[in-house]
Amino acid sequence: MLKAFESHQLGDATLKNRIVMAPMTRSRAYGPGQSPTELMATYYAQRAGAGLIVSEGAQPSAVGQGYPDTPGIHTAEQVAAWRKVTDAVHAEDGVIYLQLMHTGRVSHPTLIGQQPLGPSPVAAKGQVYTHEGPQDFVTPRELTDAEIKQTVQDYATAARNAIEAGFDGVELHGANGYLIHQFLAPNSNRRTDAWGGSPEARTRFAVEVTKAVVDAIGADKVGFRISPANPYNDIDESDIADTEATYTTLVSALAPLGLAYLHLMEAPEVRDLVLRLRKEWVGTFILNPFTGQEPTGPDALQLVEDGTADLIAYGSLFLANPDLPARLAAGGPFNTPDRASLYGGDEHGYTDYPTLG
Repeated sequence: MLKAFESHQLGDATLKNRIVMAPMTRSRAYGPGQSPTELMATYYAQRAGAGLIVSEGAQPSAVGQGYPDTPGIHTAEQVAAWRKVTDAVHAEDGVIYLQLMHTGRVSHPTLIGQQPLGPSPVAAKGQVYTHEGPQDFVTPRELTDAEIKQTVQDYATAARNAIEAGFDGVELHGANGYLIHQFLAPNSNRRTDAWGGSPEARTRFAVEVTKAVVDAIGADKVGFRISPANPYNDIDESDIADTEATYTTLVSALAPLGLAYLHLMEAPEVRDLVLRLRKEWVGTFILNPFTGQEPTGPDALQLVEDGTADLIAYGSLFLANPDLPARLAAGGPFNTPDRASLYGGDEHGYTDYPTLG
């Protein structure tokens, strides 16, 4: 599996290997106004051995926040704080993209001070964690046409802020039931105007956001993440024919833009669609393979060797193993993630995982 440890060109950045640290919410942005901290800079710098780090999701606007203590990228204060993170990663010869994540309908008034926004006034089933404890999802307010266009510009502004903060690029989070995914899915997008209905209309928001961000910072600094058929946050894409039509339409629209990469988080039983989208995507293809309840492990590197993906994304295993590429090369051993410290807290279960040395 030598190919996974070879370099790879991503835009103007040369990645030292084909191993990606996947974006993971950690809820530790305790700085003023949901800004990053020195501890966050340490956390990411420890993991700079990745070919590419994709940061935890950062809200592009205040109303995009969906969890306590997640970082933003919409104020000067946040930009300055993120610069400490990117400087620390670059000092370790790392490459880091910022994920832009607007949570849309799966936020809560206690977090953002108003009704969450979504493509349609349809509440998700389930609960969101807040400082006051778990709260039922509420019915979002449907975005007006003008508000949709403003949200598109919010993404573009956030992308400019990310580059100002020193990031090598941004990833647009179009997966996991957040705002862009809510527009893609027929159960959360029930609009009958130009933003909903057919697969073409439901992909329009994703495409408009991407074009605006490309115009703002350049296509070679923009990645896009999808998760076809992933039911997280009450998304229903169980109609496989519609899902295939939606995502082939989306990829066909994104491919000519010349993006840095497409990042696919695999759901169960969609490998055929994964391979089809991989074939249609001419640029770098990142795969976060489906592994059930187990973390993505060393066997996944075979997917680079056989050409299924150019890069492989690791989530919880990278969380618990700051030197994961070295451990993968050595065949282990691997630290076990402490699930009790995933969200919020201090350095415990965050920056205190041991390295092989």
